Amino acid sequence: MDVTDAGTVEAAARWVDAEFGQLDILVNNAGITTTGATGFPPSRTAPDLVRTAFETNVFGVVAVTNAMLPLLRRSPAGRIVNVSSELGSLTLHGDPSSPVHGVNLLPYNASKSALNAVTVAYAKELAGTSITVNATTPGYCATDLNEHAGHRTPEQGASVIAGVALLGDGAPTGAFLAEDGPLPW
Repeated sequence: MDVTDAGTVEAAARWVDAEFGQLDILVNNAGITTTGATGFPPSRTAPDLVRTAFETNVFGVVAVTNAMLPLLRRSPAGRIVNVSSELGSLTLHGDPSSPVHGVNLLPYNASKSALNAVTVAYAKELAGTSITVNATTPGYCATDLNEHAGHRTPEQGASVIAGVALLGDGAPTGAFLAEDGPLPW
């Protein structure tokens, strides 16, 4: 589905409803970097590049979550997992000793920070329900997103995402979770 196209998002929700009648797990994993934004300082980054990243990485997540939420409410234990990145952690970016401190990609980093805020907002709305909402990071995986430069395999990243999606009763909600535990926002 194209998360930036309301028609395909609504069609996907109708299909899930017709086929299954509910949704147990929603993994929002659509994400892009913006060609032309790598290597430029924020002061030389065109606003349209930031807007493009936000269309998929933030607004697409909101659109898909809103479309699927009625189906998640029918699940006895719905799970929403938003795939973020360490690059979305304001705490890590603000720490000069952090390994992500020097990675200053305005469109991607800002969109993942916004995604983390979206995660918290939905977790607050859904507190007290059977639905948990968390962000996770699969780590730096070798995928098309980074021209296969990552040091982790896609399977390793998928395992982290699946682990968060399959957290049982008493699972946290409104958390930013990595393979080794919680990350700071």
